[in-house]
Amino acid sequence: MKGCFFVCFQSAGCGELLTSLCYQPVSHRLSVVVLKARNLPKMDASLSANPYVKVNVFYGRKRIAKKKTHVKKSTLNPVFNESFIYDIPPDLLPQISLELLVLDFDRTTKNQVLGRLQLGLCSPSTTGAAHWSQVCQSPRRQISKWHSLVPF
Repeated sequence: MKGCFFVCFQSAGCGELLTSLCYQPVSHRLSVVVLKARNLPKMDASLSANPYVKVNVFYGRKRIAKKKTHVKKSTLNPVFNESFIYDIPPDLLPQISLELLVLDFDRTTKNQVLGRLQLGLCSPSTTGAAHWSQVCQSPRRQISKWHSLVPF
């Protein structure tokens, strides 16, 4: 994990992630779409990475769901276009938060985190909190935003 911190700051950032969120209160469905990433840090001698995104859903501090995208080979600007649906009752929505980890897939060593994004009312970033607030206040509307990734 220390490697990501070094990589992110040596390359002037961990990159960005475009996500789209929508909440359907009648069906209790939260849709999380991982669209694409850009400017991810270089991870190996080929000056590339094999990125994928792990989406963790938390209720308070407890992880209640996890899913991941497919790996995109040899790219720093992957297009994922993968959608994940979670069943979340409306009264629990304010206590829900999302953690999106962009990782570099490696067959021989442990997959390394390239960057992290947290979405929810308690998100440490103002854009993460604002995006979540918009989703909660505008049900049935798909809201997409670019977010800067931070070290894990």
